[in-house]
Amino acid sequence: MLYLVVFCVNFVQAQPRVLDKIAAQIGDNIILLSDLKVQEMQAREANVAIDSSFSCRMLEELMIEQVLVNQAKLDSVIIPDEQVDADMENRLRLIQQQMGGRQKLEEFYGMTYSEIKDKFRESIRSKMLADEMRNTITGVLSVTPKEVSSFFNSLPADSIPFINMQLGFQQIVIYPEITKADKKTAYEKLAGLRNEIVVSGKSFESIARLYSMDPGSAPMGGKIAATKGMMVPQFESTVFKLKPNEVSEIIETEFGYHIIKLLSRAGEDFVCLHVLIRPEFSIQAVNRASQRMDSCYRMLKMNELTWEQAVSRFSNDAGTKQNKGIITNPKNASQMWDMSDLNEIDQQIYLLTDAMEEGDVTQPNLYMDFMTREQGIRIVRLMKRIPAHKANLSEDYALIKQAAENDKRTRILKEWVDAKLGNAYIRIDAEFQGCSYQHNWINN
Repeated sequence: MLYLVVFCVNFVQAQPRVLDKIAAQIGDNIILLSDLKVQEMQAREANVAIDSSFSCRMLEELMIEQVLVNQAKLDSVIIPDEQVDADMENRLRLIQQQMGGRQKLEEFYGMTYSEIKDKFRESIRSKMLADEMRNTITGVLSVTPKEVSSFFNSLPADSIPFINMQLGFQQIVIYPEITKADKKTAYEKLAGLRNEIVVSGKSFESIARLYSMDPGSAPMGGKIAATKGMMVPQFESTVFKLKPNEVSEIIETEFGYHIIKLLSRAGEDFVCLHVLIRPEFSIQAVNRASQRMDSCYRMLKMNELTWEQAVSRFSNDAGTKQNKGIITNPKNASQMWDMSDLNEIDQQIYLLTDAMEEGDVTQPNLYMDFMTREQGIRIVRLMKRIPAHKANLSEDYALIKQAAENDKRTRILKEWVDAKLGNAYIRIDAEFQGCSYQHNWINN
């Protein structure tokens, strides 16, 4: 099923006027021609290939969604308001990132942020109802090894995918210790900056540009526009206690120490400035971590301890220490990485291990965690390398199993929809009656 990053709802207000009409009706729910036009526009913006059957495919997806929504309502499925709002915030956050900020989002739709949420809240609820119904229909789905094998053997030879080279990595990371003295230094630095703003009258924006350690907001004078739920609790709790133009006391979060100046607040939306100062470890702490990692490396090379023993004894990386140091691909939760993911997330690791054999380890190197941006020293082990190849059951069982599950899920949903069509009122505009559909909509 095609999922686009923007809401699957009617955005006629935000687009040039088009001659609209009802493309299809399922029960009391209608799908407008403008809905399909917006889907096409969004697909083009997302660089999705558009062909002559695109509108037909999108119409059928929207019709299936309406069948699911109707059944969810009959079954009294309820999506709590807070769950709808949380899902909407995630979608809006993604769209903001793609469009370049909240202001561009508001300009695109010709509405304020709050108006956008009010306008599309029920549309998001309908989509979530459909998703909940879909999950109910397919249930906790599983496939047996025999089903996986049968699925793979049924694939035409030219449909078997070509798998890029896959790599698996393990690591031992030592992060230098942040001491109480390091924290005190950061706190005192921020206290001095706050004094320059509050007492000496210096510009908050200028201080943020010069000294804030938040790379996302510092170039904009520390400006953040957000909604409740987007920031860490300590930060938001402070924001909602401030009055406009008031500067907070110093607060601590997992990212470091902050001061915040509230610019404006409307309901759950707020705009503020902030300065972040992170505690930094000392040269002495770096030297201690380096010496400890050198000992770990020497013991590994001398076979004085196994890799698993070294991870348990030396690593202080919470994300990998309990899993033999295995670095999980955050895109798909797999232990294997392909080149596109590596290039996007951790280019250094491929450069370090390109010429290595399975089981080899790198020398200690400086490292920055791609999620937390925390700096440390690490050793990387090449756990596994699978060369590029045509998919097969022995090397790609997990991937093929997932495809088999998706195929089974699709078949179950298709059978369910087909069974519902006989009892549903369906009307499709003449323009779309010649489409090649997966379901028998026309005769129903």
